[in-house]
Amino acid sequence: MLLAGVIATLALFFVPSGSSGGSAEQVGYSQLKTDIAANQVRSVAIGPDGNISGTLTNGTAFTSSYPPGIADPQFAQLLDTHNVAVTTQPAQSSILATLLNFLPLIVVVGLFLWMGRSARRQMARLGGIGRAKGKVFDTERPATTFADVAGYDGPKQEVTEVVDFLRNPERYRRAGAVGPKGLLMVGPPGTGKTLLARAVAGEAGVPFISVTGSSFVEMFVGVGAARVRDLFADARKRAPSIVFIDEIDAIGHKRGGQLVSNDERDQTLNQMLAEMDGFDPATGVVVIGATNRPEVLDPALLRPGRFDRQVVIPLPTQRERLAILAVHSKGKLLDDDVDLTVVARGTPGFSGADLANLINESAIFAVRRGRDVLDALDFAEARDRILLGHRDSSNALLPEEKHAVAVHESGHALVAALSEHGDPVAKVTILPAGQALGVTEQLPVDERHLYSAGYLHDSLAIRMGGRAAELVVFGAVSTGAADDLAGATALATRMVREFGMSAAVGPVGFGAERPTFLGGEQVTGRTYAEATQRLIDREVTRLLREAEHRAVALLTGHRVALDDLTELLLDRETIDGMDVDMVLDQVTRRQP
Repeated sequence: MLLAGVIATLALFFVPSGSSGGSAEQVGYSQLKTDIAANQVRSVAIGPDGNISGTLTNGTAFTSSYPPGIADPQFAQLLDTHNVAVTTQPAQSSILATLLNFLPLIVVVGLFLWMGRSARRQMARLGGIGRAKGKVFDTERPATTFADVAGYDGPKQEVTEVVDFLRNPERYRRAGAVGPKGLLMVGPPGTGKTLLARAVAGEAGVPFISVTGSSFVEMFVGVGAARVRDLFADARKRAPSIVFIDEIDAIGHKRGGQLVSNDERDQTLNQMLAEMDGFDPATGVVVIGATNRPEVLDPALLRPGRFDRQVVIPLPTQRERLAILAVHSKGKLLDDDVDLTVVARGTPGFSGADLANLINESAIFAVRRGRDVLDALDFAEARDRILLGHRDSSNALLPEEKHAVAVHESGHALVAALSEHGDPVAKVTILPAGQALGVTEQLPVDERHLYSAGYLHDSLAIRMGGRAAELVVFGAVSTGAADDLAGATALATRMVREFGMSAAVGPVGFGAERPTFLGGEQVTGRTYAEATQRLIDREVTRLLREAEHRAVALLTGHRVALDDLTELLLDRETIDGMDVDMVLDQVTRRQP
């Protein structure tokens, strides 16, 4: 379009001066006089420069010109004799004529000036592409403080020491201590790594520069390295300062591990390594990184002198969950029946983000009931909504299906209640939610860090309890135990392959590599022979069969309690652990 405009503008210089630009017919002066004499001309307009234009009697427009330097008095008489309408064109002012003559040149010059300014703007944008996109917190800091980060006293102390070193470097220097240059926070998603960084920005008395790892990588090679240089140059000017890089795995991937190399990412990482502890290392600058994937980071990035400290921020413990719930419950009205200790005990495996979502879902359930006060039922339903999914009342079970689910869940609950090492039963329900037709929930009294062989064997029996109940009552099994079998098989495999709990395999552990915080198992090659694999498979099958036989034996010996609990479930649809204990006690008292 631009080239077409230039060509059209330049074409103005080559339009003949006498051209009208229309479709008028050119007629010679002698022919014009002949047409006038033949009464074929209707009107003419005579310009001061001798140009003649007009219209024939048939409506055709024409143009002609008066011969320069020749006086022809007969022409005016001829026009008057044949009644031709005559008009004269006014002469244009000299200034306007001059401007019109220079108009094409003015247009072309203006066009080239516009093109030059546009090119300069584009070059300016390209020149700024290598600038870092970090957000600086200096005078206006976030309102988040360490008081807003509930629990995690150890990680907060680690981070606080780094900030304190920047504030009081002399105190550490007198003791001969060298301050850390980098601190890497790792942990599952939602545990509060970024929240802790915001607290550092809110409480640190030094400039805080925040940037994400993905902002360094662009399609142009060298841009990432340029942004790293610009980021650290800005941090040095503000030293002492803190640079926070969220999701640092975006630029810190191991080099040489990819089938196809990424020069841009490698150059960015190399520049990061040089800035943190290279030939000209940054002084007075501490780098705080956060990632969910420490296993993919380059070893050169993790060595002392770069990231001196690695702080693991795991899923919160029960005590920390209670503190997190207390923080997120501020400003909300809680009913007297809400015990946050019970809520914390019933949320093992929840991250800080999950707990915040639990509080919000509870508030939504309260609003749905037309209340602004949150009660225990709101928390219970919110927890089920998060763990199991939406409860759809339209997904009703057939009567025989409902009975089968009640038998299945009663089997789980009874085996759990009768097992020595089993966790207490908290709730049993046969209301479908999400993909689950029924659920038996167990809540540990205390959080465990080590699991004994007895506890794991009881866990296998509890998982097989639903299938065992179907065998005892119906004499056949159904597809309802699919998830139970998958979980039991995974647990038995770890008992044999990793925990050394098989006499046939022996005290050998074929464990996987360090687990990832994002879940899932890493794909690794098998480090043992095919015969060992067959032995592991046989031992896994043996453990599962023994667990099933044990569950069947327990339920057969307590068949009356199984039937009573099934009837109670069919009647009330949801019961708690006290109901399970009550059924067992009643059956025991009835027996002689």
